Amino acid sequence: MGGGGGVAGLKGARRRSALGPCLLSLGCALTWATTWGEDANSVVAPWLGLPPLPVVDWPEEADEAPRPGGVHWKTEALLARAAGRSFVWLDDEITDADRAWVAARHPAPALLHRVDPGVGLTKAGLAGLRERLARAGLRRGR
Repeated sequence: MGGGGGVAGLKGARRRSALGPCLLSLGCALTWATTWGEDANSVVAPWLGLPPLPVVDWPEEADEAPRPGGVHWKTEALLARAAGRSFVWLDDEITDADRAWVAARHPAPALLHRVDPGVGLTKAGLAGLRERLARAGLRRGR
C-alpha cells in the first residue's frame, strides 16, 4: 500500500475501520509503502482497522523526483523489494508509466492499482481489485 502526502479525508472524516478487514481479506501480505514510515502503523492503521504492518524502508536520501517517462520514484524500489515475486501496489500516484515500466521489467504478475486520493478505496474499488486479483492469480487461500 502506498500513498504520498497523506490520507485522503483523514481530518474530519468518519473512521474507516471496516476497510482494514476488507484489505486483509484480499489474501495478500500487506506492507506499508508510504513516506509515512512507521507512523503509518500508529496513525493510519488504527483509523483503517489494520494491525501493525511491515514498512518499506526508503533510502534516507531518496530522490522523490519523477523518473524519466513519468515513472514514480517508488517504482524501482518496490520492484527490487518484490525480488521477482508477484505483488500488488495500491497508491494514489500510480500512472500508466509505472504500469508499463513494471510490465517491461518484472517477471512475475504485478497489479498496480491507483486509488483516487479524493475518494479513497471504495467498496466498488475493492470489488474491482478483488476481481483483478483473481484474474491475475494473485489471491492466496481465501
